[in-house]
Amino acid sequence: MEYTNLGKSGLQISRLSLGSWLTFGKQIGDDVAERLMDIAYENGINFFDNAEIYARGKSEIVMGNILKKKNWSRDSYIVSSKVCFGTGGQWPTQKGLSRKHVIEACEQALKRFQLDYLDLYFCHRPDKKTPIEETVWSMHQLIMQGKILYWGTSEWSAQEIMEAHLFAKQNHLIGPIVEQPEYNMFTREKVEVEFSQIYKTVGLGTTIWSPLASGILSGKYNQDFPADTRLGIEGLEWLKDKNITEERIDKVKKMALLASEINLSLPVLSLAWCLKNPNVSTVILGASKEKQLIENLESIDAQEKLSEEIMQKIEEILDNKKELAPY
Repeated sequence: MEYTNLGKSGLQISRLSLGSWLTFGKQIGDDVAERLMDIAYENGINFFDNAEIYARGKSEIVMGNILKKKNWSRDSYIVSSKVCFGTGGQWPTQKGLSRKHVIEACEQALKRFQLDYLDLYFCHRPDKKTPIEETVWSMHQLIMQGKILYWGTSEWSAQEIMEAHLFAKQNHLIGPIVEQPEYNMFTREKVEVEFSQIYKTVGLGTTIWSPLASGILSGKYNQDFPADTRLGIEGLEWLKDKNITEERIDKVKKMALLASEINLSLPVLSLAWCLKNPNVSTVILGASKEKQLIENLESIDAQEKLSEEIMQKIEEILDNKKELAPY
């Protein structure tokens, strides 16, 4: 396993990490979740990602129970949660990024995890109803109380991230060190273009999600939508509509042929491509089966097969790279 600093912080994070969206407490049983965490930890993965909204809090309970059972040294792994969507409560104070919800949601997450602190706490989305200043103060307060160690954002714009940083700097507060954006061969602009300046100015780390574009880059949706996959889950039609197009399926088939030329599977090629981006701190894996996770782990070593020539061939197939402005 490879490790890198998360942004400008001293926190060493594994380049691959294990996520729990749609899997823990929902798509897979607790025994499978435990085995996935075992495989991940045994292979050097030290970051486990979660959120209050995942399975309406049950995902954190499942992960917390596994961590308690394993009794791994607390200083050997990183656990995250995210705040904004709540766990399904209908009152307006049960969601968002107000001081009230941020503080209370953190307390509730710690109880579900059965932990004393969270290593990372993300603002899951921007909250237009709450001033960024209030959210920054709330996160700083949680750090001062020892309930979280670092904080970050997820799916925030570059402007919103910079606003948070500037306010934190002006008031001698602790700003966000990491953003969790979607990033894959089909979703590139935010990570590659929009954030290009803030990597340099504030040293932004990234924990990218959906590296296989909800599974389309695994090749398993080229013909149908198997019932045991996330695009086969009732209620997730929006994921299917967002990711499955004729043009994308055609590109996936061409990418699979290229992968076979260098003796890689399509998922491993797609993950290794994400890892090749120096601004990607860690790639969050969303495996629901042991064999998927074991295969995905091969992407660390597969990076060396992605020569300049292969990277160029990938770009020719994708034909979607946005160029940075020349100023």
